[in-house]
Amino acid sequence: MDSKEGVDALFLFASEGIIVANESGDITRVNPSAERLFGYDKGELIGKKIELLIPKRLTHKHIDQRGKYNQAPDPRSMGKSRELFALRKDGSEFPVEISLSPYSSSSGNYVIAFIIDITVRKLAEEKLKNYSAELEKQVKNRTLILEEAIQELEKTKIDLHNSLNKEKELNELKSRFVSMASHEFRTPLTTMMSSLSLVTKYGEQNDKESQLKHVGKIKTSINNLTDILNDFLSVSKLEEGKIENIPEEINLKKFISDVISEMQSMATNGQKLVQTFSGHEVVLIDKKLLKNVLFNLISNAIKFSPEGGVIEVISQVLNSSIKISVKDNGIGISKEDQKHLFERFFRGHNATHIQGTGLGLNIVARYAELMNGSLDFESIENKETTFTIIIPQ
Repeated sequence: MDSKEGVDALFLFASEGIIVANESGDITRVNPSAERLFGYDKGELIGKKIELLIPKRLTHKHIDQRGKYNQAPDPRSMGKSRELFALRKDGSEFPVEISLSPYSSSSGNYVIAFIIDITVRKLAEEKLKNYSAELEKQVKNRTLILEEAIQELEKTKIDLHNSLNKEKELNELKSRFVSMASHEFRTPLTTMMSSLSLVTKYGEQNDKESQLKHVGKIKTSINNLTDILNDFLSVSKLEEGKIENIPEEINLKKFISDVISEMQSMATNGQKLVQTFSGHEVVLIDKKLLKNVLFNLISNAIKFSPEGGVIEVISQVLNSSIKISVKDNGIGISKEDQKHLFERFFRGHNATHIQGTGLGLNIVARYAELMNGSLDFESIENKETTFTIIIPQ
């Protein structure tokens, strides 16, 4: 291979395209692989400018780069860090990698260009790139599906937790009901049985005053039983979602006046129910929910007020809301009890001797919520209590 014949053999039979050009860019020698690569006949490229093999859009740039290379020639590889394109005789372009090696002889300075067609490699790289992009897309899609599955699992977990809590709460409600009912029902029933016996006895003795007294006790016991049953019926309907807010047009002043008249019979020992009203009388509201709210608040005021006490029902119809307050001058609520007031079955430490289920205020709060309203209160122990419900219009 040290002989001229060996070097010529390397040039002629190399699989790479080899082109030799002088400083002016004239092609002085081309091997058969380069001629086949660019689609030219044998010897057709000799004497032609090297720019003939470069796409026209890049010709001007290449001439400039060739001049700079001639000023400081050195062996280098091109096309690995940037894309290079060559031009065939038929005008088609193809990607290439080129290695340049300068050399000098007695006839001048030359550059040997070793050219490789990398079309197949580029297609493989593009295919790999597309495959990677598709794989990444699939990974993203599967990740999204997995995230959705995790979210659904988390939601199911939360739903299950809520269901278990609700079931636990209902079981507790049933347990509390049985415990409370065994006590709260027994007391009025015992009172009724005793009073009925005494009514019969006093009837035989023609003692009308004593008879009326025990008839009153029977009525009170019946009202207490009715309150208990109504509370549990309301809780049951609320839990089952059977209660809806259905507003209708009513005369609020007359409506509240009728409720007060109906409940006046529940007042005892000289207690008085008074009404104060201001604003437009006709409003849009669910009268069933409102009646239940008023019954609970007024009956509580009656139960916890002293003899001769005054229960005020103060109503104001404002531009954007209805404000109704029920105020009494009864036993009040301690600071300690106030934070638990709307909890189920909660009863204040100073109210345990008074008939009740501990459900009324919880029901009122939930009715207020159904009407998109709010329930608040102010209380001073042993002095007064005011409950206020505000319902938007």
